[in-house]
Amino acid sequence: MKKNIIAGLDLGTTKVCAVIAEKTDSGINILGFGVSPSEGLNRGLVANISKTAEAITDAMKIASNRAGLEVKELNVGVAGEHITSLRHRNYVTINNPEHEIAESDLDRLKSDVLTIRIPSDRQILHIIPEEYFVDYQGGIEDPIGMCGSRLEAVNHVVLASVPAIQNIKRSVERAGYSVKDYILQPVASSLSVLEDNEKDLGVLLIDIGGGTTDIAVYHRRAIKHTKVIGVAGNQVTNDIRETLGIVSADAEKLKKEYGFASEGSIIKDEDIFLKGVGARGNIKIPITLLTQIISVRMRELFSLIDNEVRQAGFKNKIKGGVVLAGGGSLLKGCTELAEEVFGMPSRIGVPLELGSGLSAEVESPEFATVAGLIKGIPGSTSDGFTTVKTVSTKKIDFTKVFRKVQDFFDNL
Repeated sequence: MKKNIIAGLDLGTTKVCAVIAEKTDSGINILGFGVSPSEGLNRGLVANISKTAEAITDAMKIASNRAGLEVKELNVGVAGEHITSLRHRNYVTINNPEHEIAESDLDRLKSDVLTIRIPSDRQILHIIPEEYFVDYQGGIEDPIGMCGSRLEAVNHVVLASVPAIQNIKRSVERAGYSVKDYILQPVASSLSVLEDNEKDLGVLLIDIGGGTTDIAVYHRRAIKHTKVIGVAGNQVTNDIRETLGIVSADAEKLKKEYGFASEGSIIKDEDIFLKGVGARGNIKIPITLLTQIISVRMRELFSLIDNEVRQAGFKNKIKGGVVLAGGGSLLKGCTELAEEVFGMPSRIGVPLELGSGLSAEVESPEFATVAGLIKGIPGSTSDGFTTVKTVSTKKIDFTKVFRKVQDFFDNL
């Protein structure tokens, strides 16, 4: 019996996540999940192909070992400040005698979009229909089977840097795999954490990673705006490191254990003891000081996003509030600061409807992207499924891989 296996790879600045799943009639069954430290990416861009390939290999081996399956084709998440988007409107005439709209007419619309002029160093990553019009009647989600003489579409077109995509492709291939589909990370995250009612009312998704923050705006169930911003969790960690004069690992640990995004979220202020470095002895600082350092950068990030959404003309269409995802959303007080800056309700987004298997392991905001990658983007040119073969877990020694992962997280 053929299995509908799909594999996703989230290339993050701080970690690479891999997941192997099976799509069934009842949902998605998570078969394998793996995480590896990432040292080859910077703000969503591949900075070192060898290190990126090594991280991909480690994460995929862990996922394959747990799944008992070896896959070769992956849905890969794409991010970085090189990502841009535009709205494009086009139409085709319906020429068949019955004037019934068919799948081939949608293909003609998409083919027409592929002919638009874009810079030579850019390529089209996604063509996502926002809305269809049949004989000037709008608000149509699926026109197939309808009758008319003119079919028109408003599309959200995502562009990516050609060199950036090529570097991802080479990293994946060097690790021994091939790319099945490239999926924009905020689009992938939205597939896993947003509810249909939120998309209908209007919602702002903010996925705070290590190197970049991805945003997506939905309204009337259609994606309206995407953006990747180069301010994220690593900048917060670096602010702590520079201000307090401590190493990065200690700064990251302070942020996670004691940090707050806003002073109003502090339940009890107390002193934190910092280990001395070199000739400097141990010192102590209040949590309020740490929070002040963090809140400046987090407020800047949310203000940048608020300005972006306002300038794009979508601020007044967001009635469903703000959904925060990514590892950065786990910072205490993040939702409270978001509500203050955006002036609307905010919640943490956790991957939804993941079914059985190892789904509990990815039910965290930091795995929103990789959870969305196994759902596949609607309207994609491929079905997302990949060829597989069964592997024997006894033939693979993962002690070294697990030790590297454990050492990485122990040093945070």
